[in-house]
Amino acid sequence: MSQSPPALAVLGQTLYRLQPEGAGSRLLLFGIRQIGSSGLYDAATAHAFVTAFGKGFRRPLLMLRTLMAEMSGAASGPIQIAPWCCARVTPNEGALLDLIALSTTDPCRARILLADLLGARHVDGMLATSAGLAQAFSDLGLPLDG
Repeated sequence: MSQSPPALAVLGQTLYRLQPEGAGSRLLLFGIRQIGSSGLYDAATAHAFVTAFGKGFRRPLLMLRTLMAEMSGAASGPIQIAPWCCARVTPNEGALLDLIALSTTDPCRARILLADLLGARHVDGMLATSAGLAQAFSDLGLPLDG
């Protein structure tokens, strides 16, 4: 009789990638997780953005809300997100973080990642929103890891 591996070992194999190191990417991941689980107008996300960006918080918060709403409408299936306290990222979260960071420097690669993530062909509007989000983070002093 074989023993099944402990649940934590299976989770560690499934969620093989750790959270990003950079403060901007960590904040973005928190926002994605909170909005994904609690809705577009989650107060914890707004508070985190106010704390991180000060008076300039509105632009990145609006861009993130817009991107999440667009993706929700365009996705052909569910996008897996982990709870806000999880130290690892799901493959979907990793792809989303990567494509947002790449949207300003390598839009062709970001377009492919976004199309694969959503299972949709026409993602140019969401790609533009992603680039605006990445630029907002960079302009306010928290560039995203790329």
